[in-house]
Amino acid sequence: MAKLEDIVRRQKTGATFVISAQMLQMTPRDFDALAQIWDDEGGPGFNVAGVPFRVVVEGEFLISRVTVVRTTAEV
Repeated sequence: MAKLEDIVRRQKTGATFVISAQMLQMTPRDFDALAQIWDDEGGPGFNVAGVPFRVVVEGEFLISRVTVVRTTAEV
């Protein structure tokens, strides 16, 4: 996911920023699966902060946007 890595690398350590399904050109269903892993384990160079934003798709609540905080971990 080069685009995700590019987004994260542009941020300074401690910066709070948003990652969305639209930014990564993913469907809400695909993004939801990835965002749940990030919420549990952290992402490449960031941790999820706060409550993920969800949308309803075909009666399911799916994560479509997360607010994250940049860490010192390598991307």
